[in-house]
Amino acid sequence: MSRFYVACDLGTELGRVLLGTLHKDKLVISEVRRFANTPIREKDSIFWNIPQLYQDVLDGLRGVGAYEEPVDGISCTSWAGDYLLFDSDGSLITPAFHHGDPRTAAGSKKVLAHIDLETLYGETGLQPSSTNTLFQLASESSRRLRQAAHLLPISDGFNYLLGGVPRIEISQASQTQLYNPASNSWSQRLLDAVHTPAKLLPPLVSAGTELGPLRAEIAKETRLEEARILASCSHEVASALAGLPVAEGESWAFLRSGASTLLGTQPGVLLINDPIREMGLNNAIGYQNSVWLHKHTVGLSILDECQRSWKETDREIDADLLSHLAGSATPFESLIDPTDPRFLTPGEMPKKIQAFCKETGQAVPRRPGPIFRCILESLALLYRKQLRELEMISGSRFSRLFILGKCPHSLLNHFIANAVQLPTVIMGDDAAAIGNIVVQALTLGHIQSVELAREIVRNSIKTETIIPYATAWDAAFDRLFNLVPTETSE
Repeated sequence: MSRFYVACDLGTELGRVLLGTLHKDKLVISEVRRFANTPIREKDSIFWNIPQLYQDVLDGLRGVGAYEEPVDGISCTSWAGDYLLFDSDGSLITPAFHHGDPRTAAGSKKVLAHIDLETLYGETGLQPSSTNTLFQLASESSRRLRQAAHLLPISDGFNYLLGGVPRIEISQASQTQLYNPASNSWSQRLLDAVHTPAKLLPPLVSAGTELGPLRAEIAKETRLEEARILASCSHEVASALAGLPVAEGESWAFLRSGASTLLGTQPGVLLINDPIREMGLNNAIGYQNSVWLHKHTVGLSILDECQRSWKETDREIDADLLSHLAGSATPFESLIDPTDPRFLTPGEMPKKIQAFCKETGQAVPRRPGPIFRCILESLALLYRKQLRELEMISGSRFSRLFILGKCPHSLLNHFIANAVQLPTVIMGDDAAAIGNIVVQALTLGHIQSVELAREIVRNSIKTETIIPYATAWDAAFDRLFNLVPTETSE
């Protein structure tokens, strides 16, 4: 007998509705609908178009219903930080602000004026971030908070829209900077700091909680009468980690590329102390109350800024051609320290790279190919350094690195594998949906154990594994972190 599950994968740029089919210990994932998630800009404000996003999700569910298969479960995942406010009758209070709205910066100043960084970290295990719920709430309208009956993260808010039961799943709660993972409860101290009544926050539930049936009117419209709404891992990264085909007792790390890169591992215990805080690391909660330790580090923004700069000078080059040009350039001719402050701000990125190389006595790359290779190699070496730091903390050598999502520059994945000298598994864009569906199947008793779930993923989902083959990265690593500019760049 086949079992069917729906994963609603909501991202900051793209949303997707996917159907998972479990049959004889084989899992198949199919994309049913994809749709843009485009913020609305109105004067100085930025907010999410939640009504449109909801209609897109319903359209995806109607697409699933057209298959006339008995769907067992539906669950939503999303990014962290942003939230939805609901009135007592279940209606959405608009607007739903985007974390990039100017109010967030003002909120962070308010909070940090009264709570020091050490206390904030001690309460939550998280580094302060401009995107977190805490900072956004600090600038929230008191009128809106008085009107609201429920505050829910995006994915949990969509589970509520679909099922009518307001709950916050712990993996999302642990990303709000309002949750204390040591006590498994909301931090009253932080709620008081942003004048938010605790009653606004619905009960916490663990990943793998059945919330109830799909709303009757939606079930009728979509022809999904048998579907149940479940809280899987509501946070997209926690969901992806829940579906990794890791072996029992294996020590592994993960990396997700983006404008900034997320790099982490799963140590198994909370690590909330000053040394961990000073290393820029965050604690978060995953499936079965697992702990994942991670940091946000330099990512593709340097590459994006170069492409933007070339486009402005009528030298637009697409990603595939750039990768080809970079692959043909001389290896390790020039390197940069991606954490140098000049690379963290936008504008004239190729000139900044050239200036760094000149100041450090290296060959100065002039053409797009060598510049792009310089960035890719430098990022890969940075990730090697940071993975070694994570190994030191975990006390064990990683056996594999998992890359979550699809990087637009595939050459970077090969450079990373060779730089870190680890077999590197590319999980692709379905990673969060795989974990979502696996947790649904475990919750409903269709898969009997986590070990069996991992075996099913291992045998069902096609992944690419890059085995390290180049040995020149050791010398490049030693060289990169001995580079010291001899003069201040302009």
